[in-house]
Amino acid sequence: MSSTTTIIRKPFLNEAQAYGLLANAKEQLLYCGIYVLPLHYLSSTRSLPLRSRDDPAVIRARVRAVCLSTTACSLITLIILRRSPMVTGHRLNPGVEFLTDGSQPALYLMGYWPPGLLETFKALLLTALLFAGPIYEGLLVEGWGGQWLKLVPMRLLWEDWPTWRNIVAGPISEECLFRSAAIPLLLHSDIYLSHIIFRSPLVFGIAHLHHFYELRISHPHTPLRVAMARSAFQLLYTWVFGIYITFIFLRTGSLMAVICVHMTCNTLGLPRLWGAVDPHWTRGGSHDLAARAMWTTFYYVLLVGGFLLWYLHLFTLTQSSKALVEF
Repeated sequence: MSSTTTIIRKPFLNEAQAYGLLANAKEQLLYCGIYVLPLHYLSSTRSLPLRSRDDPAVIRARVRAVCLSTTACSLITLIILRRSPMVTGHRLNPGVEFLTDGSQPALYLMGYWPPGLLETFKALLLTALLFAGPIYEGLLVEGWGGQWLKLVPMRLLWEDWPTWRNIVAGPISEECLFRSAAIPLLLHSDIYLSHIIFRSPLVFGIAHLHHFYELRISHPHTPLRVAMARSAFQLLYTWVFGIYITFIFLRTGSLMAVICVHMTCNTLGLPRLWGAVDPHWTRGGSHDLAARAMWTTFYYVLLVGGFLLWYLHLFTLTQSSKALVEF
């Protein structure tokens, strides 16, 4: 069993090579390209002026394409990890058994095994603290609670293709590629851990910029300035979200955890940062401004309080014996 001291063997990938596999390098596998290009190269997956990306036929074709792309990238990473006798240059998790050559199991580094049920629960609890305000608004103020009791959202999930893409197919494929297949390659290099957490999610954000092209195709009359602003915001949001997800993946070593957190965040959407909440029981009738102010105040108290609790428990709720690295 390895001690907690830092392993100083030479990593088998330097920084340029590792990022080359993930972003942009000649004659190397471009993970982002493998994932995104089929969405626009194949006739069945392209967005057209008269065919939206939300068309069920387009969604089905795209899901098949990204499944193949993600599988290919995952197999490439698996082969690289299994063939390399080197171990990461970062501080290793002493609780994980090593192979006879001193390396860590590939499926462990990719977050597949062990699955991390407890880590998933704690990561979801942590995320629930961050989204305490939106959860309160959705379940109580908007009346989602009654719908969940009737399993309406679950039926919608399997009956509505765009919802299924956003909540199921998207998070699974993106986490399998941008976390499970990508992060182990960066760990097996001489890249600083802070760069892995804060810089690698830029690749995740850039992979979403193809939505700018789709918007220009499907909505050609949208002003260019509006389309650029929307894409810039999406890049910023996916980068910040990617930082959070990468942090959880490194701390828990669980692919299941980051997939479930991704699904949850896509379900909840962006939190309300301004404006008043609108209780569903007051719509179409008399509006009690005092009561509405009370519900709104409670929302923002939960939003701020939840954020503080999230910050205070960021490390405790992601602590795990299955962590990929120690920090």
